[in-house]
Amino acid sequence: MSDLNASKSGTFKIGGDLTVNRLGFGAMRITGRGIWGDPADHAETIRTLKRLPELGVNFIDTADSYGPDVSERLIKEALHPYAKLVIATKAGLTRSGPDIWAPLGRPEYLIQQAHKSLRNLGVEQIDLWQLHRIDPKVPAKEQFDAVKSLLDAKIIRHAGLSEVSVADIEAASKVFKVATVQNRYNLVDRTSEDVLDYCEKHNIGFIPWFPLAAGDLAKPGSLLDTIAKRHNAAPSQIALDWVLKRSPVMLPIPGTSKVKHLEENVAAVNITLSDEEFKALDNEGKKVFKAA
Repeated sequence: MSDLNASKSGTFKIGGDLTVNRLGFGAMRITGRGIWGDPADHAETIRTLKRLPELGVNFIDTADSYGPDVSERLIKEALHPYAKLVIATKAGLTRSGPDIWAPLGRPEYLIQQAHKSLRNLGVEQIDLWQLHRIDPKVPAKEQFDAVKSLLDAKIIRHAGLSEVSVADIEAASKVFKVATVQNRYNLVDRTSEDVLDYCEKHNIGFIPWFPLAAGDLAKPGSLLDTIAKRHNAAPSQIALDWVLKRSPVMLPIPGTSKVKHLEENVAAVNITLSDEEFKALDNEGKKVFKAA
């Protein structure tokens, strides 16, 4: 496994000054079922987290709502004091049970949660803090002002948004510099294509969540399956490689609580899709998306 290194995915500078390897890690699934409570196998989860820097994964994305608090605390337990690691977290969603999520964007709540994340992670400043959702019940400007106050107070170094439109990014950019955008995006979910293009044009890091999904494209005999066999790879690895090739601002964060799956994800950086393979997958993915 010595040839596994996320640095082969290339680098990106978040906010223009925080250099990370483009293949990151999403820490949502290191919690219990329903993203609630402690993981089923605590020891394996810690082993997985400790394996990240060994594999060159130096960008980790979490949120206060994962657990809640559990994901941040596990990251601290396994990796603190974070030598050369960039830890991103989020706030703006509350939890009342497994698989239950509700937006809460009151300024005082967002600021409170950022301070709590400082304690959970054991840091004096959060590298990247993202507004998990824009709460429709609270004026967006008030939420953006809260983010600006966190930047001004140096509680957070850079700020981002999640599940937003181009118009949202433009509105937020009038208040603070948007360093990243985190939207759902993969081979067969192209809803945020315009957002990705906007981010690329403005050098904003685009963090696709659910990046391994391929839907029907992963079926035996499909184009994705055929290309995967050609590269002696899993369809999920090809789907991830396609995402990485799609844009230089792309920062995919596949997540897992198992070392084996983590190593499989990182191994995707050793695969080089040809331009023809990329275009063929791109076309097939668009067809599936439009038909859905």
